[in-house]
Amino acid sequence: MATGFFWDEHCFWHAGGNYAFLLHVGGLVQPLAAGGLPESPETKRRLKNLMDVTGLTAELAAQSAPPATRQMLQRVHPASYLDAFKSVSDAGGGEIGHHAPFAHGGYEIAALSAGLAVAAVDAVAMGQLDNAYALSRPPGHHCTADAPQGFCLMANIAIAIEAAKAKGVVNRVAVVDWDVHHGNGTEAIFYDRDDVLTISLHQEGNYPMHSGALADRGAGAGEGHNINLPLHAGAGHTAYLHAMDRVVIPALERFKPDMIIVACGYDAAAVDPLARMLATADTFGSMTQRIKQAAERLCDGKLVLVHEGGYSEVYVPFCGHATLSALAGSSIHAPDPMADSLNHRQPSPDFDAFLRQSIDKMASQLDL
Repeated sequence: MATGFFWDEHCFWHAGGNYAFLLHVGGLVQPLAAGGLPESPETKRRLKNLMDVTGLTAELAAQSAPPATRQMLQRVHPASYLDAFKSVSDAGGGEIGHHAPFAHGGYEIAALSAGLAVAAVDAVAMGQLDNAYALSRPPGHHCTADAPQGFCLMANIAIAIEAAKAKGVVNRVAVVDWDVHHGNGTEAIFYDRDDVLTISLHQEGNYPMHSGALADRGAGAGEGHNINLPLHAGAGHTAYLHAMDRVVIPALERFKPDMIIVACGYDAAAVDPLARMLATADTFGSMTQRIKQAAERLCDGKLVLVHEGGYSEVYVPFCGHATLSALAGSSIHAPDPMADSLNHRQPSPDFDAFLRQSIDKMASQLDL
């Protein structure tokens, strides 16, 4: 078997609206030279290109997948939402949510993006692949059942989980979201359920501004099955690894999942325009190694990573390459050209100690 890599050129053709950064163009807001949203295809395309150049792609089971079917989508999204999305998409595109614009054909591309996640989860659950990565675009972790948000148009991971559960190939699934923004959509969809553990590591107060609190633990049967770890701005390499060791891994060990899925955003990277964290390519490679080892202990290595955010066209490819190399256990590496600079800019020893103490305090409040 091998590590699967699910991607499709059509996903790179998803387009947003007439924005400058996160602001509508108009009035005193001038268009950017490059145009459009920060969520551009280039971060993903350049990751794939880098993998091709280093030879990493050749070591993976690279493939596309069919779009998620209407039946798959309706296990998560009501027909009213899907119909409204399709109608606007067919009419030329627009925006029916918050910061989630799309062009003509956006519905079909979003269904394909979800389909990549569905296929990756299914192949790993069925034992056809050791583990897998879905280069899904548009992303999904902000999309709730009935509303798109934050560049996310369909809840890719939730759709994949429900498809696998309907097929009877998974029962208990853990979702670890290390995108720098709170995974509010995934949280909302599974908030009252005890068969899916949702864990989100995110920059405190970033996006969405008023979600992701430590105290939000789930409701009803889902009480205790939602974990938020809001990290202080400026958290770097050692803080992220401490969060993995102190909170994420113990929570996974307590839950005992059949499969682990990572909402894999690279926007905690030090040069990302939408966040203020100090993670490096090595951080993502090391987190992947830790989660892979946990999956091997807990669920026969059944691990899927689904691409979410990350908006530096220059640096995301190196973060993604480090992640995929670790996932595949490959000896092929793309040396991080910014390593010396970013290592020098890591938190001071005093601030790093404060960050670790903050994580320890949250772990104690989570009974971990």
